Amino acid sequence: MRANRLTIYILIAIVLGIAVGHICHETWPDPTTARSISGYISLVTDIFLRLIKMIIAPLVFSTLVVGVAHMGDTKAVGRIGAKAMTWFIGASVVSLLLGLVLVNLLQPGADLNLPLPDAGASSGVATSSLSLKDFVAHLVPRSVFEAMAQNEILQIVVFSLFFGVACAALGERAKTVVAWTEELSHVILKITGYIMGLAPLAVFASMAAIITTQGLGILVTYGKFVAEFYLGLGILWCLLAAVGFVFFGRRVFELISLVREPFLLAFSTASSEAAYPKMMEQLVRFPVSRRIVSFVLPMGYSFNLDGSMMYCTFATIFIAQAYNIDLSAGQQATMLLLLMLTSKGMAGVPRASLVVIAATLATFNIPEAGLLLIIGIDQFLDMGRSATNVIGNSLATAVVGKWEGEEPAVPETEGDFVPEPQRA
Repeated sequence: MRANRLTIYILIAIVLGIAVGHICHETWPDPTTARSISGYISLVTDIFLRLIKMIIAPLVFSTLVVGVAHMGDTKAVGRIGAKAMTWFIGASVVSLLLGLVLVNLLQPGADLNLPLPDAGASSGVATSSLSLKDFVAHLVPRSVFEAMAQNEILQIVVFSLFFGVACAALGERAKTVVAWTEELSHVILKITGYIMGLAPLAVFASMAAIITTQGLGILVTYGKFVAEFYLGLGILWCLLAAVGFVFFGRRVFELISLVREPFLLAFSTASSEAAYPKMMEQLVRFPVSRRIVSFVLPMGYSFNLDGSMMYCTFATIFIAQAYNIDLSAGQQATMLLLLMLTSKGMAGVPRASLVVIAATLATFNIPEAGLLLIIGIDQFLDMGRSATNVIGNSLATAVVGKWEGEEPAVPETEGDFVPEPQRA
């Protein structure tokens, strides 16, 4: 009942936020005034996201260390990691390919009837942080405290894996450390519950702030592109649900129902991070074992961004179409392979999808200024991408648990966790 109420409150907050934002946009049409008002409104959302970021690092560290320590050996870590990466790579190929096929079929960039930015104009999006060399070096933290301070999830995962494996190797000597870390995870999850109580307010402020500055009119101007992109996301959701049905049968709808709150949080705040703590709790209720959730989910946030990856191919070809640049099938295949590599560096990069797209445009001699066509509506598109990432990572985590031979137990109705699923 509490979960249902929160979902209803979030939906109401979305509607009210759009209404209030529209009123503000019409009352104060001056862009400077609208931005000022939006800044004050979005303060609530900024505080909520800061609270989420405050707990991400200790939550990932504590749950992952406990999960790895309970596995007992490095073989289990390697096995589960290999299964997770197999899923991530497969899902990435499908997402990229779906975006590529749809954008070629629908041609959203053709006959755009919008003034195109000068090809030499700067988009203001830096691409220097996107090389594969830098990404590989970036995997290993220089300092765990620096990684936690900056919420570098992938670096936290690397350190936590070393820490958890060391605890498992020490056995009884590390028992106290593991027990303390497990208690820490419960404390952080309790704090998460307090923070989630602010979610409807954050959702309301987020929607109101966006509509105050952008107005509903921008969705009309870019209606075709936005509608076709969300059509693509809808198809991707159906594909993910279909794959889930293969593994879980009708129980996949139970999984979808459980992650509706994280889905709405990610959608309304355009932030996958906002959904992370709640998604972890809901997956355990499915149930997936804590060791699988705490290990696979943080990896998914770095390697399994299905919505973001589909957007990369969709938006890149859209810009090429807008400038009447024809890319051959070979060039598009090369682009897909390039995005498979460069997109793995998206985690932790501000405006990550735009950075990846900017780098891809430069590689294929497509005017980088084309980014200016989509920057104005990127917030609306990011909402769908973030929500899709939640669905993809939820399913990936549940499937890896299934591959590990877990037989779901009957979930409890109260408490932060449910009993560990039994291994088949």
